[in-house]
Amino acid sequence: MLTSKEKKHLRKLSHQIQSIFQVGKAGVNSNMTTQISEALEKRELIKISVLQNNFEENQVVAEEIVEKTGAHIVQVIGNTIILYKESDNNKQIRLS
Repeated sequence: MLTSKEKKHLRKLSHQIQSIFQVGKAGVNSNMTTQISEALEKRELIKISVLQNNFEENQVVAEEIVEKTGAHIVQVIGNTIILYKESDNNKQIRLS
C-alpha cells in the first residue's frame, strides 16, 4: 500500500507522461492486463484513459486492473487512471 506522501510524489511525476492504454466498451480483458503488466515492469508508472463508451465506473475499472496486475492505484481523476508498480528489473522511481 502506498502512503499519501508516496502518492503525492507519484502524482507529481505523472504530470509529464501520456496515457498509453485506453479502456473502451469491451472493458478490461486478459490481453490488456498482460500488456499493462509488461508496461508497468518497464515504466513503473503509467496512465490509462477510460473512454466515454465504457459504462463501468472508472474506480471499478481501476480496481479490476489492480486485481489482475498487482499494481497500486495512485489516482483516479476524471477518465484517467494512474497506476504504479515497482519494477523487478528496471527500477527508475525511488520512493522515500
